[in-house]
Amino acid sequence: MMKPGYQSVLLIVVLLSLSGCERKTNNILYDAKYKNEIKKVREDLSTYLMLNNIPGASLAISKEGKIIYSEGMGLASKDLEVPVTRETKFRIGELSELFTALMYQMMVENGTLHPDSTVQHYIPDYPLAGFKQTLNKITLSQLVNHSSGIREPSDNELINNGVNFTIEKSLDNFKNDQLQSLPGWFEAPSAYNYNLLGVVMEKATGKHFPDLLKSYIIDTLKLSHTEIDNPFRTVSGRTNFFDINLVAQIVNATFRDMRFRAPSEGILSNAEDLVKLGNAILYSENISENIKSMLFKPIALLGDFPPTMANGWVILKTTEGGFMYGRVGGVTGGGSVLLIIPDKKLVIAGTTNLTSNDEIPVFKLIEPFLANSDSKIQKKEAEK
Repeated sequence: MMKPGYQSVLLIVVLLSLSGCERKTNNILYDAKYKNEIKKVREDLSTYLMLNNIPGASLAISKEGKIIYSEGMGLASKDLEVPVTRETKFRIGELSELFTALMYQMMVENGTLHPDSTVQHYIPDYPLAGFKQTLNKITLSQLVNHSSGIREPSDNELINNGVNFTIEKSLDNFKNDQLQSLPGWFEAPSAYNYNLLGVVMEKATGKHFPDLLKSYIIDTLKLSHTEIDNPFRTVSGRTNFFDINLVAQIVNATFRDMRFRAPSEGILSNAEDLVKLGNAILYSENISENIKSMLFKPIALLGDFPPTMANGWVILKTTEGGFMYGRVGGVTGGGSVLLIIPDKKLVIAGTTNLTSNDEIPVFKLIEPFLANSDSKIQKKEAEK
């Protein structure tokens, strides 16, 4: 639990006035043009952290491709009372898929991968998958869009902490199992889809997944606080990870080796880098217009089920008839969220260092900016 004194200090800090055109420190960056909106966001964020006893978090918001607010709140280490900064790295869980999916589209564009090719094309000894006494082949497009029919991991498989348990070795957990549905029939998210896709990438290039992530995404988009979570290496700026015990106390999370599920859940990042990823998808010249259009394009399913995802992104309709795209992540010792609203030119991302089933309330946090955007649009319309 957070100390009462710490909670009081946090509230006082949040309610302090913002001044100047822009302030930029290790803990906060903000654009004073949005100081009223940011005050509300900071108050709501600090309240959310306190009510849920979350030790630390980072949040970032961008408008028209520019980060207008970014902040680290709370503690990265409770034992040492080390504060979270804007550079602190968190476990982002399923948001790791968004990095893998973008890399997949880049490899498709340069001809390294082919969406309609089967897994066996890249991994010849991968067994045919069975469903209702028939044998089926799975395509890469079905993997990236979670329509392969591969089952979800069990709890025991997710907590496997064997040293050097590689992504390829982890395929033994499920590759001989029956499929849960006919490939391409409907969406059924499973971390194994992206772990298998990661191995395909390794086979197609002859390079390890961490090296591919660095060359295709991290270096290209200049994401300086994103990398694979390796528990056996010193990672600069990595937060400690926390969990809740049976009597609702905050404790250090159980050890986890996330490397064997790096493509699906094993990446470290922070709110600023996640927002940079969102902005790159919207605006960066390093990502082609073709890739930008393909990322949010759902595939047609064989069954009578409307797709709700595309390349790991969840597709949501806005009240105005447009679309927004996002994803929530949650693993031992971490939670995350990323939301892109193209029509409003807004991107918001958040990370926490506590295992939790409670999602970061991004829609509430972004409300002041949506209201601000709508009022400006209405004012312009009235002036015409």
